[in-house]
Amino acid sequence: MCNLYNITTSQEAIRQWTRALRDVIGNLEPSIDIYPNQFAPVVRNAPDGVRELASLRWGMPTPLDRVKGNADSGTTNVRNPQYGHWQQYVGIEHRCIVPVTSFAEPSPTPVIDPETGIKRNYWFALNEDRPLFFFAGLWTRWHGVRKVKEGPADHEVYGFMTTRPNALIAPIHEKAMPVILITQEETETWLTAPWSEAKRLQRTAPDDALVVVDKPATQIKVPVQAPTQGSLF
Repeated sequence: MCNLYNITTSQEAIRQWTRALRDVIGNLEPSIDIYPNQFAPVVRNAPDGVRELASLRWGMPTPLDRVKGNADSGTTNVRNPQYGHWQQYVGIEHRCIVPVTSFAEPSPTPVIDPETGIKRNYWFALNEDRPLFFFAGLWTRWHGVRKVKEGPADHEVYGFMTTRPNALIAPIHEKAMPVILITQEETETWLTAPWSEAKRLQRTAPDDALVVVDKPATQIKVPVQAPTQGSLF
């Protein structure tokens, strides 16, 4: 499952692609590594009907019977939207698209990069230039405890869909890959179409849709954080 991705693009590029009419994220850094429980930009249909670029926290609410301890660290990836818990989020009002230029999967063998001192990841992008594309995502407002030290609070959170891996990713992560949207038609369908149509986008990307790139434009050490739920259901 993908629990790390990078964004190296401009807000203007995201707005032009998605035709977002409102931007409430402030200034987007030139390159960002996004980990679970961090805030990151998404494009969503806001509650007032305006399409907006907003900053949400990565990790959807976990089904109560799967929450361990006193905090819900969030579910980053959703693999089975037919599962009862996720059905409440598949409508247009809860769909979003997540801008990305590359994403990572851990090496299946414990290889440590001698330069950075971190476990090696395989990074995937559309090509070596890392152009903009999107993950098909879901978002919601949620009241709960994300970290015990923070206590209960109101949150706006998101996650993204996964599906069967293609031939490029399967040797590295055999269970799943993100649902990627690479055309404006696909992003528009995900944001506006009824679920009966939008759900068809949860499909494996063609084997030649992605390439392996060495690393993102910037790479930082993985922060210490609570474990997160993956696309287990």
